[in-house]
Amino acid sequence: MLAALRPYARCVHLTRLALTDFRSYVQLDLELRAGVSTFCGANGEGKTNLVEAIGYLATLGSHRVATDVPLVRRGADRAVLRAAVTGAQGSMLVEIELNPGRANRVRLNRVPRPRPRDILGALRTVLFAPEDLTLVKGDPGERRRFLDELLVATAPRYAGLRADYDRVLKQRTALLKSAGSKSHLRGPARESMTATLDAWDAQLARAGAPLLAGRMRLVAALRPHVMTAYEAVSGVPPGDASGMSYRSSALNNDEFCDVPAPETAALETALLKALAGVRASELDRGVCLVGPHRDELELSIGGLPARGYASHGESWSLALALRLASFALLREGREDPVLILDDVFAELDTGRRERLAALVAGAEQVLVTAAVPADVPDVLAGARFTVRAGVVASAG
Repeated sequence: MLAALRPYARCVHLTRLALTDFRSYVQLDLELRAGVSTFCGANGEGKTNLVEAIGYLATLGSHRVATDVPLVRRGADRAVLRAAVTGAQGSMLVEIELNPGRANRVRLNRVPRPRPRDILGALRTVLFAPEDLTLVKGDPGERRRFLDELLVATAPRYAGLRADYDRVLKQRTALLKSAGSKSHLRGPARESMTATLDAWDAQLARAGAPLLAGRMRLVAALRPHVMTAYEAVSGVPPGDASGMSYRSSALNNDEFCDVPAPETAALETALLKALAGVRASELDRGVCLVGPHRDELELSIGGLPARGYASHGESWSLALALRLASFALLREGREDPVLILDDVFAELDTGRRERLAALVAGAEQVLVTAAVPADVPDVLAGARFTVRAGVVASAG
């Protein structure tokens, strides 16, 4: 069984959250403390908006929408999010100004930073939400996003690596589409086109190799935590437990994917070889067919693929196990991240509800939202708040 999460000596928690024109909140100034805080209110009153703001401060993204436009209250020009965080290194103030259609602005300890990603790592969260079911049942892109967000949480430098890869991928894809329409070229013109593609292949492999290496190391580290957490949440015997593996579109998976610490240089060479092998197909289709953007995190339960075979309860247990494993991995090297459970208990049967609550009760800071207070197990006693029409009030 996964031991209940016990408080670490290295404590970190969110002490204050202030919002201006974020979603349903015209103005909010909320003080928080360590331990469990529960936010109760009917659906549509602003509970998820609250935890969405906290998640955005940690990851620069929303777990609900892909763009910033819906995050700004209707009629407002911008939204401002502020969080005071207390940790082993002292207190920090994180500020984000959302400006749809323009560049967002960030400040750390009141000092402007040139890039939004410069604040990553100041606040770390692990968020459980109903949307997590797509981690198991959704498209591969959902699982790639899960890996990349966890990579950034473990080491913020991966945000820059991912941005570099996405930039090269976009430009190389545009070149493939253009080159495909010129496949009739011969002589020096064709040689020039081929040389240009070779150069972009090299850039894609160079940018993709460290991201691929990071993902593979992450999966190797995460795998035992996922298996243990799944057994703890679901209550199944070890023989029915979950499994996970990283399947690369570019590599010989039998050769590389069980290597706990793959060499970046070897991965770069393998990516170059794979790109050369699919060039004709890429030119025909005008898309990049190999690389980290085409990879898959394969999940299984009892030896069968989770996607398509897992029951609803099994899928929920596996999604929860992925988040619990993320928490366990993040707390190994640094302070506890803030643990957020957004309307999760309503989705679970009684057994899973009680087991999950027992597992997370000892985390440094747990934020829970629920439409029905009775859905929250008694072991998660702590501060209580009511949320109504964008107003948060203490309930004792």
